Amino acid sequence: MYNSDVVDKLKMTLNSSGIYTGFIKVQMELGRPSTVRDTNSGKHRNSNNETNGDMNTLHISSTNTVREVIEALLKKFLVVDNPAKFALYKRCHKEDQVYMCKLSETEHPLYLRLMAGPRTDMLSFVLREHETGEVLWEAFSLPELQNFLRILDKEEDEQLQNLRRRYAAYRNKLEDALGGVWKPG
Repeated sequence: MYNSDVVDKLKMTLNSSGIYTGFIKVQMELGRPSTVRDTNSGKHRNSNNETNGDMNTLHISSTNTVREVIEALLKKFLVVDNPAKFALYKRCHKEDQVYMCKLSETEHPLYLRLMAGPRTDMLSFVLREHETGEVLWEAFSLPELQNFLRILDKEEDEQLQNLRRRYAAYRNKLEDALGGVWKPG
């Protein structure tokens, strides 16, 4: 039944072992830069997520878990960041509403695709960083953590400078206002 509804030639196959193989499409929605391996030099560099928003097709089996799908997508795009920084979401459309649900690492995306049918307007997959508040600090390397600390120190210094400027301006206005009324001494 599934293959008869397919319009993009991305059909599923049932192997003699009872395992399905087929394709899923995953949209990349990465908000922060990722570390990628440069294909020419082999060195790591920051990427501004040139693939962000792209729909990517991945050939998997019904036994592949969400964790394996995330790892395969990162490998496909040479992203060397820890896979634990990322999550796979399913986007469902019901009654003119769009619902986003984070998938458990043990779920099987191809099975979900098979159950929902081939229409991506009913079910689609999205790769994102973990939501704010779900930061897994142990997933970051020591240089990345040190960089976070440098950024926080810089932001803290900027905030302190802004606060000092505001209070200095307030003090000057207050002294000017008092200058005509109050004379020390």
